[in-house]
Amino acid sequence: MTDRELDAAGISDPALRADYAHCRRLNARHGRTYFLATRLLPAARRPAVHALYGFARHADDIVDDLGADAGPEDRAAALDALHRRLTAQLRGEPTAEPVVRALADTAARYAVDPALFTDFMAAMRDDLTVTDYPHYAELRRYMHGSAAVIGLQMLPVLGTVVPRAEAAPYAADLGVAFQLTNFLRDVGEDLDRGRVYLPADLLAAHGVDRDLLEWSRRTGRRDAAITAALIAAARLTREVYARAAPGIDLLEPVSRPCVRTAFVLYGAILDAVADDGYAVLHRRAVVGRGRRAAVAARGLTAAVLARLAHRDACGPPPPAPHRPRPSSTAGGAR
Repeated sequence: MTDRELDAAGISDPALRADYAHCRRLNARHGRTYFLATRLLPAARRPAVHALYGFARHADDIVDDLGADAGPEDRAAALDALHRRLTAQLRGEPTAEPVVRALADTAARYAVDPALFTDFMAAMRDDLTVTDYPHYAELRRYMHGSAAVIGLQMLPVLGTVVPRAEAAPYAADLGVAFQLTNFLRDVGEDLDRGRVYLPADLLAAHGVDRDLLEWSRRTGRRDAAITAALIAAARLTREVYARAAPGIDLLEPVSRPCVRTAFVLYGAILDAVADDGYAVLHRRAVVGRGRRAAVAARGLTAAVLARLAHRDACGPPPPAPHRPRPSSTAGGAR
């Protein structure tokens, strides 16, 4: 399946094919919902999504899983080094890192704005020092780099039937909605890492603070005030989904089943959290396999019909980008 995707995308260089295959494995291993939805895209577009996911996952692993002995300074240095390698690769100076090479190739093929990667890396650095957010506006500022830009990176790959700028706000909102969903699902795990992503003012409106969250996590005891705050967070998240939803119809028809499936599956996580009584401080809510399979089956049917009706939309893959030869005098602008 990987070879078919790479062939369809016009990726022939053996080393680059290996880079993309590495990113695909990261997506399959760590992004179950994301990977499932990606399978509904035309084969030619899937490697680009794997590359975008693979780089984001790699940066996230530096923040959270670099090693028990790695302190904030080590993680910051590793993030900075990753960003330097990406900047070099984007301007044609080869590096040795698969996720960087695949991402730079995707960025060139689909004309992804490099500033989106800079904003993403800035948000990753925030995670090293910022442990909570006083209000939603501050959280939203962080999520511009950690989530909204992911939607904006995806937009050139998905394609639009309107000018890209018209679809961009919806793509950004969808990225934010997905991340808010993850924040709610992972409250307990994030607390173990010393972070609270739910805005402090939302929690305070229901009489909740970090100390109460930590007490509940530590003791395993439930608290009605915490449940009320989590319900409010879910309501806020659904409002963002509602704002993002009209953007799906602005995408190219062959991309809509993928995004609509992701939309439904991530929304199902909110349903699972509610069905489990908002016990996210104590266990992770999981969407059942039957629900996932049913949603995926509907998405696959829609994807096949869209490809049959819009063969031209799949079109030939973007041409391989022209890569300038490395130069020792290349500019150093970030």
